[in-house]
Parts: sequence; C-alpha cells; structure tokens
Amino acid sequence: MTEKFSRAMYMDRGAEQLVEILNHYISAIVEKVLLFGGDILKFAGDALLALWKVERKQLKNIITVVIKCSLEIHGLFEAKESEEGLDIRVKIGLSAGHISILVFGDETRNYFLVIGQAVDDVRFAQNMAQMNDVILSPNCWQLCDRSMVEIERIPDQRAVKVNFLKPPPTFNFDEFFTKCMNFMDYYPSGDHKNLLRLACMLESDPELELSLQKYVMESILKQIDDKQLRGYLSELRPVTIVFVNLMFRDQDKPEDIGQAIQDACVHITSVLRVFRGQINKVFMFDKGCSFLCVFGFPGEKAPDEVTHALESAVDIFDFCSQVHRIHMFGMAYLICNRNEGYPLLGRDKEIKYFMCTMKEYLMSNCSRVLMYEGLSGYGKSQILMEVDYLAQGENHRTIAIALTKISYHQNFYTIQILMANVLGLDTCKHYKERQSNLQNKVNTLLDEKFHCLLNDIFHVQFPISREASRMSSSRKQKQLEALFMKILEQTVKEERIIFIIDEAQFVDSASWAFMEKLIRTVPIFIIMSLSPFMDMPCVAASSIMKNRNTTYVTLGAVQPKDILNKICLDLNVSGIRKELDSYLVEGSCGIPFYCEELLKNLDHHRVLIFQPMESEEKANVNWNNLFKNFTKPTEELNMLVPSSEEGNEEVCNIAGGVRLKNLSPPASLKEISLVQLDSMSLSHQMLVRCAAIIGQTFTTELLFEILPCWNMKMMIKALATLVESNIFDCFRNGKELRMALKQHSASFEVHFRSLSLKPSEGMALGEEEELRELESEVIECHIIRFCKPMMQKTAYELWLKDQKKTMHLKCARFLEESAHKCDHCRSGDFIPYHHFTVDIRLNTLDMDTIKKMAKAHGIKTEEEITFSKSEIPKKSDIFPDDLSSEEIREKILGFFDIIITKMKTTEEDIIPLESCQCEEILEIVILPLAHHFLALGENNKALYYFLEIASAYLILNDNYMAYVYLNEGERLLKTLRKEKSWSQTFESATFFSLKGQVCFNMGHMVLAKKMLRKALKLLNRVFPYTLFSLFLHTHVEKNRHFHYLNQQTQESPPHGKKRLAQLYRQTACFSLLWKIYSSNYFFHYKYYAHLAAMMQVNTALETQDNFQIIKAYLDYSLHHQLVGYQGIWFKYEVMAMEQIFNLPLKGEGIEIVAYVAETLSNIKLQMGHLDLAIDLGSRAHKMWALLRNPNKHYLVLCRLSKSLLLKCRYKQLIQVLGWLWDLSVAEEHIFSKAYFYFVCLDIMLYCGFVYRTFEECLDFIYQNEDNRILKFQSGILLGLYSCGAIWYARLQEWDNFKIFSNRAKTLVARRTPTPLYWEGISRYLEGQVLYLQKQIEEQAENAQDSGVELLKNLQSLVAQNTTGPVFYPRLYHLMAYVCILMGDGENCDFFLNTALQLSEIQGNLLEKCWLNMSKEWWYLSSESAEDQWLQTILSFPSWEKIISGKVNIQDIHKNKFLMRVNILDNPF
Repeated sequence: MTEKFSRAMYMDRGAEQLVEILNHYISAIVEKVLLFGGDILKFAGDALLALWKVERKQLKNIITVVIKCSLEIHGLFEAKESEEGLDIRVKIGLSAGHISILVFGDETRNYFLVIGQAVDDVRFAQNMAQMNDVILSPNCWQLCDRSMVEIERIPDQRAVKVNFLKPPPTFNFDEFFTKCMNFMDYYPSGDHKNLLRLACMLESDPELELSLQKYVMESILKQIDDKQLRGYLSELRPVTIVFVNLMFRDQDKPEDIGQAIQDACVHITSVLRVFRGQINKVFMFDKGCSFLCVFGFPGEKAPDEVTHALESAVDIFDFCSQVHRIHMFGMAYLICNRNEGYPLLGRDKEIKYFMCTMKEYLMSNCSRVLMYEGLSGYGKSQILMEVDYLAQGENHRTIAIALTKISYHQNFYTIQILMANVLGLDTCKHYKERQSNLQNKVNTLLDEKFHCLLNDIFHVQFPISREASRMSSSRKQKQLEALFMKILEQTVKEERIIFIIDEAQFVDSASWAFMEKLIRTVPIFIIMSLSPFMDMPCVAASSIMKNRNTTYVTLGAVQPKDILNKICLDLNVSGIRKELDSYLVEGSCGIPFYCEELLKNLDHHRVLIFQPMESEEKANVNWNNLFKNFTKPTEELNMLVPSSEEGNEEVCNIAGGVRLKNLSPPASLKEISLVQLDSMSLSHQMLVRCAAIIGQTFTTELLFEILPCWNMKMMIKALATLVESNIFDCFRNGKELRMALKQHSASFEVHFRSLSLKPSEGMALGEEEELRELESEVIECHIIRFCKPMMQKTAYELWLKDQKKTMHLKCARFLEESAHKCDHCRSGDFIPYHHFTVDIRLNTLDMDTIKKMAKAHGIKTEEEITFSKSEIPKKSDIFPDDLSSEEIREKILGFFDIIITKMKTTEEDIIPLESCQCEEILEIVILPLAHHFLALGENNKALYYFLEIASAYLILNDNYMAYVYLNEGERLLKTLRKEKSWSQTFESATFFSLKGQVCFNMGHMVLAKKMLRKALKLLNRVFPYTLFSLFLHTHVEKNRHFHYLNQQTQESPPHGKKRLAQLYRQTACFSLLWKIYSSNYFFHYKYYAHLAAMMQVNTALETQDNFQIIKAYLDYSLHHQLVGYQGIWFKYEVMAMEQIFNLPLKGEGIEIVAYVAETLSNIKLQMGHLDLAIDLGSRAHKMWALLRNPNKHYLVLCRLSKSLLLKCRYKQLIQVLGWLWDLSVAEEHIFSKAYFYFVCLDIMLYCGFVYRTFEECLDFIYQNEDNRILKFQSGILLGLYSCGAIWYARLQEWDNFKIFSNRAKTLVARRTPTPLYWEGISRYLEGQVLYLQKQIEEQAENAQDSGVELLKNLQSLVAQNTTGPVFYPRLYHLMAYVCILMGDGENCDFFLNTALQLSEIQGNLLEKCWLNMSKEWWYLSSESAEDQWLQTILSFPSWEKIISGKVNIQDIHKNKFLMRVNILDNPF
C-alpha cells in the first residue's frame, strides 16, 4: 500500500492520500476502543496496542466487552473497499494478564514499553489471526465467560478463534456495559456521556511538566516553544527511516532486557544526534525490541540524509558486533568523462575566465588560482571536465581529482593525492611497487632513515628508524612538507603543473595550509570548484581566496535558451512541447542538475512521448492541436551538434491529460528544498509554508492576511532575511517581475581581496545596514516570488489537506475583492458584466459595493441616462449636409486637436495618474484566485476565473496563454456538465466565443467560424446556414436597423445586466464573423459578411453603450470600404463622429475619442489615404500617450510608422521609431519591439539607408522566434522571416533564403484577415518572385508552373475583400515583374501602369519611386551585375550620416534593388 502511494505523480496524491486512508480507518478503530472503555497505548504504522485496566474480579466481564468491541470493529470493514481499490481488513488478538511498564532514555528524552507474558500472548494471538479474525490467547480463553462466546478450535493450538457472542435471551448488553464501566473512574457518564474521555486537570507543577516533556518529540517541543498555533504543527514530509531490532533469548530475564534496551537507547541517541536524527518510536515484537529511528523531522533535515542514515546504521551495528573497519589506499580521480558529442552548454563566460587565467599563467612565472563557487547541481564538475580537456598540452601536466566528504576528515589527503600523482604512484598495483618507486624518487632528497615517514601517507612499509620514532607529529609533518615542496620545485622545472580539484570545500586544513605556501613558492596553476563553505573557511583557505593571483568566480544559472538546448540534447530530439519547455526552464531555475532530475521524474511517470516531427502544413488543425507546437533548440546547438537526418527527426510531446503544474517534485529536489527549509528558524519556516499556499508569486498584503498572529513589522523583517537568503525575490511591480523571469542571474567575479581590506567592525555594521535596506526594499516591493518553484511545491506539500483548504479559503476571500480590471480601466470584468451572470462570490455584497461595481461597468443612474439621451445631437447640428468632405476632415481633425489641448491644460481629473495595471492584477490576483478555487473544489468559481483569465490574455495579445486557460476551463466544463445542479449557458457561450477569438487570431478561420456559431446559438442568436435563411435574416436585420436608428434619440429603458452581458458577447462574435466571411473567395460569402456586420451594429445599438455603437459603426464603415460600396461607409464614419462629439471629457469618454482617432487612422491607412492616416495617427498617438495606455499606444505608433514609410517622411519616421523603441523597452513589450525591427528591415530593403543593421535585426529574430506572443501572433513573424528571405534572395544566398522562406511558409496558412498578415504575405510573395527569377535563369522544369501559380496567388490577394488597397501597388508591381519574367510584356505594362496610378492616387512615394526605377530598368538593354545588391548595401549610409548632412537624403532613393530581367526573350 505504501509503495503504491509513494509513487504518486501529483502533489495532491501519494503520502497525503495514504495518511487520509490510515487516519480514516484507524480513527474508526480508536473511537470504538474508547467507546468501549479502552485506552490506546501504542501506534506502530498500521497497528495499535489497546489496554483495558481492570480489577481481577471484573476481568471476565471486561473480556466480554472487549470481544464485543472487536466484533464491531470487524463490522466496520466487512464490505468496505477504499476509493483506490484497496481491500482494507483487520485482524485482532486478545490476551489477559499482568503487564509491566519499562521506562528508559537519557536526560533529554524518555520512552516507555509494556512487557510481560500478557504482551507476548497478545502478539502471539495477533500473528496467528487471519483477516477478520479475533483470536483469544490461551490465558484469555481461560479467564473469559465461556458461556457468552462461540469459538472455533485451532488445530494444535491452545488459542481459540471467536465466531460470535451468544448471550442468553434476557441479556441486555447496555445494562451489562454500564455496570462494567462503573468501575472505571475515567469513563464518561451522566452529563458527560457524549464525550469519549474525561480530561484530567492538574495543578501547575514545573517538575512534572519537565518530566512529561521528555515524552514529546523534540521538533514538536520546538514548535510549541516558538508559540506556533496547534493547527499548524502537522506536516507531511519525506523522511529516512532506520529500524534497529534488538533480539533477546527466551531465557533472558526482564531486568536484563531492560538494561539492554536502556544501553542501546543511550548509544543510538548519541549516534543519531550527530546526524540530526531522532528515535521516533520504541515497541516490542516477537522476542525483541524495535527502535524506529527517523532522519529529516521538521527542522532537522540535513544534506546527504541517506548517507547519514547508513553511517548511523553501521555505527549502531558496530556497537553490537564490534566489526573493525579496513583502511585502503586509493586515488580520487575526477570521474566525469567528457563526451565529444555533448558540448558544455551556456558556460562560455566561465570557460573564458579559464582561458584568460591559463594564458597569464603560461606567460608568467607566477602561480595562478581559479576558483569556481556554486551550489550543488550548477554543473561545476562539468566545467572542470571541460577545463581538464582544454588544459591538456605538451609542456605541462594536468592532475585532476574529485574529493568527497570523507576527504575533509583525512589529514593532508588532498596533497597526498597530488603527490601520489606527481610521483607516479597512482598507477602502482601493489604497495611493494609503490615503495620501490618512492625509493627511487626520494633517495637524493630524503635520508633513508626518514623514508618511513612516507608509510602512513602512501601506505607503504619502510622500516621505522629510531630517529623517526622519536620525532613529534608536527616535526614529521614539517619534514614531509619540505620534501614535497622540493619534489614539486624539481617537477615544475621540467613541466608546468595544473592541479584541478573538484569539490574543494572538502580540502582538509593541512592541505589548504600547504597549498597556501605552495602558490607562494612554486609556479603552479590550481583550478578548483567548490560549494559555499558552511562555516568560516580556515585561515589558509581565506588567504588563498584573497591572494592577488586568485580569480574567484561565483557561478550563475544557465540561461533559458541553454536549458532548452540541454533538454533537446539529453532527449535527442529536434524540439519539445511548449508547455514542457516552460515547465523545465521555470522548474530548473537554470540549474542543470534540477533539469536532469525533472526529466527523470517525467520519464519515470511516463509523461514523455516521442513521435516523428510533423510539418505544420500537413497537420489537420483542430482545437486540441491548435498550439501543438514544439520549441526548437537554437542555431548555436545545431552548429555544435549535427542534427538528425531530415525525415528521421523526433520531437518530445507530453501524454494526454497530464497537468505539469500539479506534478509532485522529484524526491531528490524535494530533499534539497527541505534541507534549506529546515535550516531556517521555525517562524521563517511558517512564513514560507504560508507563502507556498498562495502560489509561486504573491503579494505582501495577502501574505499578511493569512499569517497566523503576525504583525507587519515582524513579517517585513522575516521577508528581508528570506530575500537575503535567496528564498524569495521582491519586485516593485509586475513589469520588474516579467523582466526578471526572462533571464537567469549570470556568473560573476568576486574580488575577495578588496573586500578583505574593509575593517571587520565596519563589515558587521555593513551587514546590519544591508538588512535594513532590504527591509525598506521589501516595504516598497509588494510583489514577492519564490526564487525556486521547487521550494514552493515542497513547502506546499507539507500541509495536510484540511489545513490547505482552510488557507486556500482565506486567500480566496482576500483576493476576490481585487479580481477585476485595474482602476485605470475602470475596474470592470474582463468579460463585460460577467459577474452579473453567475453567482461566484464568497463574500457578501452591500449596496455601496454593488453601486460601485455597477459604476465601474458604466451602468448609469436613471438621471444620467435621461441626461445623456437628451444631449444626443442631431446630424444637421454637427455635420450639415452642405459640408464638403474636405471641410468635414478639417472639422474632425480640429475636434481632436481641441481634445488634446484640453487634456494637456485642463485642471480636471482627465489624465490617469498611472498606466494600466491589468497585467499585474491578472498575474498576482486572478490567476492565483482561480487556482485557490480549484483547490477548494469550487469548480464553477474556478471556471468563471479561467474564462476571465483567457479574456485578459486575449486583450494582452497572448493567444497561447488564453488557449492554455481555456483548456483548463474545458476540463471544468466537462466536470460541471455532469452535475445536474449546474446550468450556465452563458459560461458555455463565453467559452466558445473566446475559443473562436483564439482561432481567429491564429488564422484558422474555419475553426473560428464553427466556434463563434456555437457561441451565438447558446446566446439565442442563430446565424444562418442556407442562402434562403440568409436573405430572410438580412431582411429582418435591415428592418431592425432602421428601427434602432430612428429610436436612438428616444428614451428607452436600459437592459438588465445579464442581458447586457449576452449582448456584449454577441457583438464580439459578429465583429469577428464578418471579417471571416469577407476573407473567403466564394461570391455569396460577402452577403454573410454584410449580414454579420449589420447584426453587430444592431446588437451594439441595443446595448445603448457609446463605445459598442461607435466600434460597430466604424467596423461597418470599414467593411463597406473593403468591399467597395461607395457612399455608405462615409455615412457611418460621420455617425461615429456624431456619437463622440458630446461625450463627457473624462473616464471612458476620453478613451472613446482616442479609440476613434486610432481606428480612423487604421482605416485610412488600409484604404491608402496616407496623409489623412498620418494626421489622425499623430493625434491618436498624443492622446494615448497622455492616457498612459501602452497597449493602445504601441498600435498607433506601428501604423503611423507604416504610413510615414510609404510617404518617405524619414525624419518623422525615425522619430516615431524612437518612440516605439522607448515604449518597447520601458514596457518590455515584445510585439512593439518586433514591429520596430520589421520597419528597420523595410528601411534597408526599400529606403536605401540603415537605421538598425541587418545583423541586429537577425539577432532579434533568432533570440525571439520562440516567444509565445510573436509565435502565435499571425503576421509579425511571417513578415520578419519574409524580409530575411528577401534579403538573402537579393544577395543570391539561396541556402539562407530557403531557411527563412521555409519558416515563413509554415505561417502562410494562418490567414488572419488583418493588415499585419497582408504585409507579411506580400513580403513572402516578393521572396517567391525573386526565387522564380532564379528558377527561370536556371531553366528549371517547373518554372512556368511556379510562375502561373505565383501570379494566381497575387491576383487572388488583390481580389480578396479584406486586402486593403494600400497593398495594391506592391502586389501589382510584383505581378508586373512575374509577367516580364515569363515574357508577357502586355500584362506587365498593364500591371505596372496600374501600380503607378494607385501609387499616385494614394501618395505612396516609396512604391512610386521604385516603380519608376523598375519601369526604366526593365526596358533598358543593359545587364545588371549579379552582385548589384551586395554593392548597393555596402554603400548604404547610416541615419546618423544623413541627419549630419554627410549624405544627401535625395541620393538614398537610388539605393533600391533593381529586379533583374536579363534573361532569355522567351524563357519557355
């Protein structure tokens, strides 16, 4: 049973489940025993010893009572099977007679045993019993009331088996039982009959108290002394157990047995105390006594626990059997073998330290010391193994050794091994051979009569001379040291020595002292790795560390990219699942050993699945494999290790249904964490345990809420100490936290020499000052995070189940109040009005809270509604019909200018004091809250918050995390649907609508459409499937539309909150559906798109919400413009402007104005109205900058930079890029940084100068191509890869072109109808056009087919309703080039002229200039040089040269790529 649960995979399984089962059954037995008047004397695992203490005259009746008790206990287990399928049964033995109590121990602990014939008999009876048996010992059978018991004889035994009780018909057991219990003073009766036992109240007696304390475990006493609350004393933790069984002969007398147990107890206690072990239990068994010795109780966990247990066991055994140990001579080699195919990853900086120091050593005549310090698991041995390999050379000898803990206790051991190697003794097989070698080497250096001094150190047998025998130990040591120094001086004259020591913290003090003299006397290079010293190092070690020729390097963690490379190398795969990568990188904290142990644990539980790599194009996309992506190792690893043959590559997936976050840590890592935990004070342990309940990241406010009986000062002080001890990290805000998580702390050099110059008093004061500074920092930093997830998981597992539930409930109650958007975003739900649709709150709401939340959601009072409705102006008041489009334009721009001026100058509270904090709230409030509810079993509440989390991540453009938490929600949905009491259609509808949004963002339109239709159906808004129902719905919606427009100025009652929640969801679905249908090639789909856009407008009008109405109007306008409907779009843009003209200039109103400016700018850019897009974009930029909303601000800057690029306004463009860069750095915003580099690549490819070099752009792509936001954001990576492909195609570096082109090709299928995707796909097709030119030049067989296919793809892009006209000039330009390559001059002219006309209309100067150059170039007879682009880029000026006036800005227009046409007149 124990074995089954000890192998459990998840944190909520295993030991705790086993305890629950044992507690359930044993507590039932204990209750029965107490009810029947018995006492529990001893527990031993799954057994217990009960006692009924009675007078001789009552013995017969009490035996009857005990038999009755035993039969009832069996009745509890008759037809009971545990949930885990374990068949639990009980066997019982009974005896009667006299017993003795044996008390033994030492001055600190006491134990007791019961001994005597009755104890032996009951043990004998129990051993004889089978499952469900009650066996009476011979004496018990003799003393019982035989008339009451039906028994069965046991062959060849005097003991009997009880079948049942057979009382006479008139027998009343209750009366009989009461009569029996009257003789027991402690048995409750009368008013106390409902109690199990009466308490014994004693007067205060310090002496008695001290005496009783000796029977309580030491760790429990410490916790009580620390005033920890009783409910927090219990823990579940792994320990190491040693059983000591003392065997006695039958003839041994009780007094002899007692003395033997006492002696054994004293010796065992003394041995265990050295290794922080304790005797937990002592109990008698057949002919003997057992001591249960435990290592690793709370506060007593030590490193190498199993080793300590073995050492203790040997010592205890030696005490009994006097076995002598044998000493042997052996070498301590560095045992790691370097594998050529397994490079040292992520330690370039550390190896560089070695190479520099090695160079200094070889060039000088001075000693050098290089020390690598790092905790266990950081890969110190691996570094030394690489150093050992690199240090090999002709003119020097390398000696590499590895020490162990035993080495520290062996005097001069390290130097012994060094000298054995120098003298060539390491290869000798026998002591005689060693002796002969030694004699030859030291003959000239040491008098023969002193050769015997070498006996002990090298285990040889030189005759002991009289002179040597008279020498003192210190004189012998000096003589040896002098000899070794002479030998080393002679050796280094012939060849230099490089001495490598692994685990140098185990160097003994005598060896340190010798090495300290050695580096001053002999030029030697010592390289050592060591763990931090537990105590102050010896004087010689400190002196070496402070030596001017010592380089002391503290090892940092391996970076995430190197951990990924290591995982792929260890598993021999070409990629691993994204979740697995995150789990291992986060869980390992950059420590190689942790990574290896986590992998072993996953392999042990069969979590890892290996499968052939499947291309993304071939994969049949569904929701389950939408993100089945695999993170691949970096190019650096591919260069170091040749990859598998193509087609044979494997990837590592994870088994279905496995939740990596809930996996229990490996035992090895759990032990490391427990050792660290137990090294803290008890109060600090309690803080860490409470923090573990909250999660890996938490706030100081929540921690203070759940800490039992702490004050704030006490908590801050404890947190500062734990931050200093690297248990926690603290952060001022979520941005700091996210930045810290991206990189692990790197290795650094410690200058001990400069530190040693500080006065010792000053250092002590400095430490106090540092702690005070840390306390101040903790007060400022309200976000705390565990440095290592393993510590959090280990500390979490120490809690019992009921304790966890209580703590989770406290956390949930506290967090619930903050589980909404930030104040900047008006504190609403991430899914509008979500909390009004379901009852999920733990805390009760008062009316003030309800009003506040309603206000946060924009729900107005009756007076406000009347006021706002009466103020809606008529169209003629704002935009009279006689205004021209130019006048309307000026009026709109003027309005935005007025708004910006008011925002800058007004004294009213318009501009928020801080930027949006929603991401921080998501990470430290809502995410933990969902997991608290999950732990509490409140699945409906957990589902609510998982949906909120998914929606929040979509707002933050993190599709992958939204997908992850939607899957968490899906698990809960499946569970809840089985419960009849749960019925939440809105939650299901929200679930499908969010799924649809994720699929849309990922470019899987068919899947998105399916999900959105499901959501609408659940929201009682069916979208038509057939053409007939389509036209019917269109007619109905047109009528609704005119009705709403006419009713808009009239007062109408607001909808209820639940209805509003549904309407908002419907609006979100329709806004995606019209875009999906618009992107389809089928002709009739445009009618579906039109209907969806109209339904969005109608639903928005029904909400009576300004923002929803304006958004719907602008979407409807964009839809009509993309389709090409003239006139209608302008009407809806004007209606949107009418809507905002009289909005209140604060809160949501000002944000709506900024949104309109931003959206109009985007629409104008897509439609090719570049000047207007720039005017609107610059105003939107100013507004969002003032409103401190980086998530909106970066979008405006991205679009503005595009417009300026096409207009060739380079000065403004560079200014906007500067703002974009500053924003991306300040906010750690990866998307804006990616777009920045995208524009930088465009500048090089099409503008003719350099703002950021191609190498820098390429480095960004390599570093961030696996970033989850970029990887799952359709368009940006496609654009970056395609720009790289174009660059290499122009240079005719076709191998590099294929790498980037193939990466881009995998993203082409994600057809999200957004401008970013069209930018990316146009770049991709440009790369394919250049590749077509190569195919035609080489007269490839499929060149014509490729050309036809390419032309078809370009034409279909132009024909699509969602492709903005701004892309047409480039697409027509490419079509013209394809035509001229294929010899179709007529169509080439047509496409070229069309592109020129469109460029002229749009004011697209960038494309116009390039088109004119192409037109001129293509019709010239001159041939271009093959390296034309290479020559061009070599002459590219930097932006700095342009603004300094060294390069004329007009000249850079000549630096364009000229598409080559010097091919055959008729290539086909």
